[in-house]
Amino acid sequence: MDYLLAAATTKEIAPFLSWIKSVPAMDRQVLPDIVITGIGLTATTYHLTRQLGLKKYGLVIQAGVAGCFNKQLSLGSVVVIKKDAIADQSVVELKQLKTLFDLNLVPADQFPYTKGWLVNPHNDLLKSIKLKQVKGISVNEITTSRQKISFYEQNFSAVAESMEGAALHYTCLMEKLPFLQVRSMSNYIGERNKNNWNMKESIINLNNELIKIVQGI
Repeated sequence: MDYLLAAATTKEIAPFLSWIKSVPAMDRQVLPDIVITGIGLTATTYHLTRQLGLKKYGLVIQAGVAGCFNKQLSLGSVVVIKKDAIADQSVVELKQLKTLFDLNLVPADQFPYTKGWLVNPHNDLLKSIKLKQVKGISVNEITTSRQKISFYEQNFSAVAESMEGAALHYTCLMEKLPFLQVRSMSNYIGERNKNNWNMKESIINLNNELIKIVQGI
């Protein structure tokens, strides 16, 4: 099976790329194609769609770090995203955050959405990698304000925030392709002091899990 690994930046999958060099030549046919999409929903959608047009894939894996809403979850924890949503495709009206679905601009169950979410329907695949399944949101602007954090917590109850996840879900659902979004928690949402982030361990843990996934395919 040909499959694809997508990441926003090379840095996030650097240990995986180093590991590839140690794989014997005879075993390299089981390794994924790799696309670095760039940061953000627009760049991810473009580069992912372009790559999918070049070859027929049986699986797409997206790997990256993410911000975390849940402080009960340790930084460096690796999760798989069950469902994602574009959180800032919305408006604040009368001190309430309202999504496109709340405003009746888009039907909440119009494909590829399910009740306003982009849901990964491949339950056997999700279970097979034995990672905690959580909800994620995707944003065009990294969340720093307490007001927005409160809006997102109340409206989405998500664990992870990224800038690319919903693009993966949307594209693969539209193309009817199995997919996995794997995220490692690098920082808590709203924490801008990078001394309190755990980027190094998050990337190491993410790539260790990514290697396990690839070895199991």
